[in-house]
Amino acid sequence: MAKTATIFARVEPEVKESAENILDQLGVPMSNAVDMFLRQVIQHQGLPFSLNLVPQGIIDLRQASEVALHAEIQRGLEDSEAGRGLPAAEVRESFKNRSQA
Repeated sequence: MAKTATIFARVEPEVKESAENILDQLGVPMSNAVDMFLRQVIQHQGLPFSLNLVPQGIIDLRQASEVALHAEIQRGLEDSEAGRGLPAAEVRESFKNRSQA
């Protein structure tokens, strides 16, 4: 494919600079990274990653490192011992209501 198309995108300067620094270390030009992203959009027929709204303060333990997981478990134990927390029925109801919204 000899033809090219130009894309103009506005991003925060700090985001661009940070991404460029990482891409430079990888030896990948920004234009190639954008091209790879767009090819992944085509292959996935959507964004190549999930978009989720996670309430602040909630950690996705599926993506946590082992150290972060153990820290969260420890924090939960400490909260439980100190009487900080919610009854299971209240938590269950909260998730039920959130999934129906």
